[in-house]
Amino acid sequence: MLTLFHAPMSRSTRIVTLLEELGAREAVQVKTVSVQRRDGGGGPDPENPHPEKKVPVLDHDGTIITESIAIAIHLCTLFPDAELMPAAGTPEHGKALQWLAWNAGVVEPVLVAKLTGDDNPAFRSAFRGWDEVMMRLESALDTSPWLLGSKFSVADLIVHSSFSWMPDLLPDHAGIQDWNSRMMARPAAQKTFAEDQEAMAAIAGA
Repeated sequence: MLTLFHAPMSRSTRIVTLLEELGAREAVQVKTVSVQRRDGGGGPDPENPHPEKKVPVLDHDGTIITESIAIAIHLCTLFPDAELMPAAGTPEHGKALQWLAWNAGVVEPVLVAKLTGDDNPAFRSAFRGWDEVMMRLESALDTSPWLLGSKFSVADLIVHSSFSWMPDLLPDHAGIQDWNSRMMARPAAQKTFAEDQEAMAAIAGA
C-alpha cells in the first residue's frame, strides 16, 4: 500500500502533481496532515510519520520514505508507463538525475538565501548565487522546450515547483517564460492547485 502524507500549499504539492502526471492518483492514498507554517499557523501533526513532521512523506508498505527527490524517483520507478523518468542506464536518466540533484542541492538553498537576503560569500562559493542558477536555466531552455530536450519529464516538474509559487522571480527570458507558462497550464498542476486552495479555505473556515 502507498500513502502520501501531504500538506496543502507546501513542498508536497509537487508530489501530488507528480501523481497526477503519472496517472497514479488512484493507486496512492493521499492523506492530508498539518505542518508548521512560516506565518505561525498550523503545527506538527501526530499522524505524520516524518521524523521532523515535515512533508512530503511516502509510506510504502510500512517503509517510510522522506525527501521530495527520493519520493519522486521512487514513484517514477513504480509507475514507468508515464515515461516521466528516462530508463535507468541511459544517458538521459543520468541527465534527469542531474537536474533533480541540482534542484535539491543548489536551487532550494540559493532560493532561501535570496528570499532572506543572505549574501554570504562563503555560501555563494559553496552553493552558487542566484545569477548562476538563472544562467543554468537560460542555457537549458534557450534551444529546448524542456530540461531534457523535447519531452516533459519529472525534472521539469521538480525544478519548476518552487517557481510555481513565485513566478515573478523568473527572469524576462523567452525560453524560461514560455516554459513557465506551459508548466502552469498543465492540467495536473491546475487540478492540484485548485484542490490545495479548496483545502486551505476549509482549514481557514474550520
